Amino acid sequence: MSVRTLPLLFLNLGGEMLYILDQRLRAQNIPGDKARKVLHDIISTMFNRKFMEELFKPQELYSKKALRTVYDRLAHASIMRLNQASMDKLYDLMTMAFKHQVLLCPRPKDVLLVTFNHLDAIKGFIQDSPAILHQVEEIFRQLTETYGGLSAGEFQLIRQTLLTFFQDLHIRVSLFLKDKVQNSNGRFVLPVSGPVPWGTEVPGLIRMFDSKGKEAKKVEFKHGGNYVTAPKEGSFELYGDRVLKLGTNMYSMNRPVETHMSGASKNLAPQTQENIAPNPLAKEELNFLARLMGGMEIKKPSGPEPGFRLNLFTTDEEEEQAALTRPEELSYEVINIQATQDQQRNEELARIMGELEVTDQPRQSASKGDDLLAMMDGL
Repeated sequence: MSVRTLPLLFLNLGGEMLYILDQRLRAQNIPGDKARKVLHDIISTMFNRKFMEELFKPQELYSKKALRTVYDRLAHASIMRLNQASMDKLYDLMTMAFKHQVLLCPRPKDVLLVTFNHLDAIKGFIQDSPAILHQVEEIFRQLTETYGGLSAGEFQLIRQTLLTFFQDLHIRVSLFLKDKVQNSNGRFVLPVSGPVPWGTEVPGLIRMFDSKGKEAKKVEFKHGGNYVTAPKEGSFELYGDRVLKLGTNMYSMNRPVETHMSGASKNLAPQTQENIAPNPLAKEELNFLARLMGGMEIKKPSGPEPGFRLNLFTTDEEEEQAALTRPEELSYEVINIQATQDQQRNEELARIMGELEVTDQPRQSASKGDDLLAMMDGL
């Protein structure tokens, strides 16, 4: 397992979340100023400096439920609200889209190009906000600094870690089914055509060498695909042609997208319950959530501007039906951490908070540990 996977997972899933929310805001005819405010608030919170500092620290991945809690807070960082069924659908779409991208990456290193495609699109949402744009470009530079010098083997370990995280998710997405890139059982179709990875040759030739290392024989074979040489390598610079299209906005055309639990996923539910819904007070996940939430600034609706509810389904009736039919084991309810239940847990929370430097907490209390306990009790 790679300890450098979390930033890539978070940023790519966050990018997919923004694509989906942008599409739904337009589909529900939310006024432009409100829609911009929602996206700006979420992006500003997502790229908060303290939050990113915690995210980029080497650490193992945590459960889907722990990450879901972070995205739930992130999606509600503005005046928009989602109910349980819409939040479940949002998370399903995010995870399946990024799983598809990771599976189809020509090279393990190309997961970085996928991330840059997401960041390029995010910059497009905030062109009129220089301050937030600066936040995003800072993370771009941090990504280049952190991942630019990694070897192919290290990127392969990152890709393997991501695929392990996604391996039990087989949720059918209407868009993928229509485009014939996903089967009815929720598994993706791997293409046997298109450009080969940059720096490699089109398959169809076997070279044999003698004991001195000289080429002695060539044998051609039929590979059954329709491959071509990659035209050029995608740019890893701040601005440039990524070449790779994975990670770009597939909702740019207004197409309705539905999700359905596949038969395989339903059958796997009892087996995956432990992976999806572990004890949220496990030491490592508590550490993770405390640090990440401590760095995330959530803006509550204030002033005369009213909030609004966003529906990821076509109608309210569909949303209600989805909430009733979703398997309980796969419904990601927000973790409600009751941090005052146990003295030992209190001590652990206090120790974790004591390691953090939180200078801008509005609440004044006796200790940083008390601040964290109060914050987490209020979630």
